[in-house]
Amino acid sequence: MSSAGVLIVGGGLAAQRCAETLRRRGCEAPVRIACAEAVPPYDRPPLSKEALAAEPEPGSLAFRPPEWYRENEVELLLGARAEALDPTARRLRLGSGAELAYEELVIATGGSARRLPFLTGFSNVHSLRTAADAARLRPRLAAGARVAIVGAGFIGQEVAATARGRGCEVTMVEALPVPLEPILGAELGAWFAQLHAEQGVRVLLGTGIAAAHGAGAVEELELADGRRVACDVVVVGIGTVPATAWLEGSGLDPSGVRTDTAGRTPLPGVYAAGDASIPFEPRFGVHERTEHWDAAAWQGAAVAQAITGRYPGTPPLPSFWSDQYGHRIQYVGHARRADAVVIDGDPGARDFEALFTRGGVPIAGLTVDRPRSIPALRRQIDCGPQERPAEEVAA
Repeated sequence: MSSAGVLIVGGGLAAQRCAETLRRRGCEAPVRIACAEAVPPYDRPPLSKEALAAEPEPGSLAFRPPEWYRENEVELLLGARAEALDPTARRLRLGSGAELAYEELVIATGGSARRLPFLTGFSNVHSLRTAADAARLRPRLAAGARVAIVGAGFIGQEVAATARGRGCEVTMVEALPVPLEPILGAELGAWFAQLHAEQGVRVLLGTGIAAAHGAGAVEELELADGRRVACDVVVVGIGTVPATAWLEGSGLDPSGVRTDTAGRTPLPGVYAAGDASIPFEPRFGVHERTEHWDAAAWQGAAVAQAITGRYPGTPPLPSFWSDQYGHRIQYVGHARRADAVVIDGDPGARDFEALFTRGGVPIAGLTVDRPRSIPALRRQIDCGPQERPAEEVAA
């Protein structure tokens, strides 16, 4: 490896775990992390929960204290946004115009919030992806504020729960018949809608946003079915897209980077991890984004192991958790591929687990306030679909 060393682009979990694993595995080459934001790598799940409910203590979201980077000789480049990649010259151009050489490049630029074009330019429309987003939104969630949330995915639901906890009047608008239907199905989607309705959220399903009315700030949302929602704050939570547009012309897909299970891309010395990547899933023989905390952590570490000449092993099952109204919701597996679901427990009492199957084979599980059930569900699922042969990188 040349003196250019390893250049990690991105300041999220995948980038942090990659740097940590490189040093733990004895990598002595220079390691740099180019962060688009002006702050060191930090944890994002609290942004829709604790960090939105109250201002966090300085540095409390950071993965590591500043001295960790000095002691481990990991150079942080803050405010360094990737602009273009020249894989032939092995150089990365930043938005500032500066260029960085690399021997090994790790693309870990994460995802960007999807936006609705007709809501851009309004002062009270927010997304929630960064600490700066949370800082802008937090003071708007005052008691009595009318909060309209567009999208009832997990981010939208967590913001709704936090806003209700702060005394806001919350309306959640979802275009699907029930929240999360493509992933969890109609029965569980309806359970999530009921959970929020019982907490005082006005849940409007099966309709989208047709227009926004107001001068400078949105005062009212007009829905596709003709209903109107008065609001002081609008939060758009309709998912993310890979933050990889800067790869245009590099030979990699700017809509998301396909990798093998170790994070390798078709370009020599270039890897990808986290929400910027579309890794190979050996259990089903497909490439798919996971967009979960656990996956980003594993993928960042896997890339570091590949760089240091080690086989990272089989990717773990994707999993995530969500905290809403004092309840812990946990998930593992690939529920969107299921053709049946069996529920054990009492959904009405918010104490149950769901096992998703495909052709009778367990492929996913979800629990509500049953954390001890997750290891057993994971074992069941791990005995499910047999892995297909590892694939390098699909074209």
